[in-house]
Amino acid sequence: MNTLVSETEAFSLREAFAMLEERLDGRLLIPGDDGWDDARQAWNLAVDQRPAAVVVAASVADIARTVRMARAYGLAVAPQATGHNAGPLAQDGGLADAILLRTHELRGVEVRPNQRIARVEPGAQWGDVVAATAPHGLAALAGSSHDVGVVGYTLGGGVSWLARSHGLAANHVVAVELVTADGAFRRVDAEHDAELFWAVRGGGGDFGIVTAIEFELFPIAQVVAGTLFWPIERAGEVLEAWADWTATLPDTVTSVGRVLRFPPMPELPPFLSGRSLVVVEAVFQESPERADELLAPLRALGPAIDTVHPQAPAELLQLHMDPPAPVPGHGDGMLLASLPGAAVRAFVAAVGSDSGSTLLSAEIRHVGGALEPDAAVAAAQAEGRPLPGAVSGFDAQYLVYGVGIPVPGAMEGLVASLGRLFSQIEPWRAPVEYLNFAERAVPASRIFGDDGRLARLRAVKQAVDPTGVIRSNHPVRR
Repeated sequence: MNTLVSETEAFSLREAFAMLEERLDGRLLIPGDDGWDDARQAWNLAVDQRPAAVVVAASVADIARTVRMARAYGLAVAPQATGHNAGPLAQDGGLADAILLRTHELRGVEVRPNQRIARVEPGAQWGDVVAATAPHGLAALAGSSHDVGVVGYTLGGGVSWLARSHGLAANHVVAVELVTADGAFRRVDAEHDAELFWAVRGGGGDFGIVTAIEFELFPIAQVVAGTLFWPIERAGEVLEAWADWTATLPDTVTSVGRVLRFPPMPELPPFLSGRSLVVVEAVFQESPERADELLAPLRALGPAIDTVHPQAPAELLQLHMDPPAPVPGHGDGMLLASLPGAAVRAFVAAVGSDSGSTLLSAEIRHVGGALEPDAAVAAAQAEGRPLPGAVSGFDAQYLVYGVGIPVPGAMEGLVASLGRLFSQIEPWRAPVEYLNFAERAVPASRIFGDDGRLARLRAVKQAVDPTGVIRSNHPVRR
C-alpha cells in the first residue's frame, strides 16, 4: 500500500510539474532532463544540490507561480541566484523536498543618480551594479568579487571594502520587493510592513523570495587601494605588524591580512603562480598623501611587491583576487572578539610556512568601526536613515575565513587544515557568526545571538510562512 501511495503521489507531482512548466515564462527541469546538472549547480562546484526540480525564472510572475505550486503540493522553495553559500542548504539532503528556484537570468539594474539609489533584480551580480553605477561617479557597498549575487550578499549583511566607514550593506537598503509563502507580492520598507523589512535586512533569505532590492549609493570617485606582498616565511612578522597597525587606523581604512598558496596555473600572473605569500590588502578613503602616511609602517617592512595606487571604486572587484569563475571549495569563517599577538601567532602556526596547511587562502579581515552595532545605530539616527535590521553589525573586531580546493585525494587534509585553523584561534572567538561566511549548518542562535532578535525573527517567520515553504541556507528555526 505504501508503494502504491508513493507511486500515486509521484505521478501527481509529475503532473503538477508539467502544468507549472506550461505556465512559466522560464523553464522547469527535473532529474534526467537535458541541462539538469547545469541547472542545479551552485557556484561552489563541490556542493551537490539535489532538489525535486529546478525552475529557472524568467519573470517575477514565474516566482509567484512556483511558490503557489510548491505550497499546494507540500514542497519548499529555495531561491538562489549564484549559490555562493549553498553548502548549508544542500547539506544532509536538504533540498530533496524542494524546488530550487534559480533567479540568475533576472539581472536588471536601474540607477537613479539624483536619488543615489540603485534598484536591482534578484539575479544581479556586483559586476552588473558596478558597471551601472560607475559612470555616475557612485559606489555601492559591493562584495569582493564581480560574480557575487547582490541579493544573497545583502540579505546576509554584506561586508564591503567600505564597511568600516559605512557599515553593513543591509543597513543601507531602502526597500525590498518579495513574494512571500502565500504567493503574494509585497513591497516592504520602513513604513510598509516594517517588521518584515527589519527581518530581511541581515536575517537572510528565510522570509520570502526577493524580486527586487533598492539600496543607497555613495558619491565616491576615488579610493587608494592595493596589495603588499611578502614571502610566506615572513607571515608571523608581517601579520603581527599588521594587527598592531589596525589598532591605529581611522574608520576610513579597511584591510585584510592574508596567507595565500597559489597552485601553479598558467592563467595566474607569473609572480603569483605556484607561490606562497603573505599579503596585506587595504582600501583607503583618503588622499594619496594621507594614504602613504598611514601605510608607512607596513611599507617599512619592505614588501616584495606593492600595488597600492589611486583608483576608481570599480577596481575593488579585483583587489581580493577571487576566482573569476565557479570553482570547487571547502571553507568556513569565524568572528574574533580581538586579535592580540597570541592570536596572530596561533593563526600563523595553523596556516604559515611550517604548518603543512593545504588551505589556498586564510585571511583575517579588520571589521569594527561602523560595523559595530552601536555605531551603526548612531549613524542611522544621525543620517536620518531607517534603523538597522536584524543584524546591524558585529560584536567583533576581526573576521577570519579559510578555504581550499577539494581536489581528489586531498579532502581529508583540507578538512584537517581548516579544523586546525579554527581550533587554534578558538580562544578569541566572538559570541556570534557572520551568516554569509558560515558555510556549514549552524544553530540560528550562533548567528543571531540570544538577545531577543532570534525570537523576533522566528515570530516574523511564523507570521509570513508558518508551514516553511521558503527555505534558506540558514533558517531561523534551526
